[in-house]
Amino acid sequence: MKCPFCGSDDTQVIDSRASEPGDSIRRRRRCTQCQKRFTTYETAELRLPQVVKTNGNRADFDVERIRVGFQRALHKRPVPTEYVDAAIDRIVQQVLSLGEREIPSRQLGEMVMQELYKLDKVAYIRFASVYRSFQDVSDFRDALKEVEAPPAAMKRTRK
Repeated sequence: MKCPFCGSDDTQVIDSRASEPGDSIRRRRRCTQCQKRFTTYETAELRLPQVVKTNGNRADFDVERIRVGFQRALHKRPVPTEYVDAAIDRIVQQVLSLGEREIPSRQLGEMVMQELYKLDKVAYIRFASVYRSFQDVSDFRDALKEVEAPPAAMKRTRK
């Protein structure tokens, strides 16, 4: 680690402590050249995968786009913000646990639909109607049957 004061590469770690949440390490360092002390923080760098669109284009994974999708589907629905935040966190954790460099947008959309299904059935139908490009009333009828059926049936009836 370079000293931020004199630029020397020769520094010593005096003290190391885990942060309160435990997601980073705080290190007190001293430069052997100028004797000044400074603090550094070490955290894990998590890289979210690229999203591969249906047309083959790639885009960075964007949590805000997922949040906007949730907000549109849940517009004027009685779902607390903390439930939405928890659902988005579960999606991000699920994506990270895949360990892939790329994820198809279809797979990501299915994850969002699963979370919406748990949160609010009306929001699920709203999202599904756009996501699956409903063409007529029969598509809505099929989606309503999914909502009325047990959760296991949701996976069987997907297009």
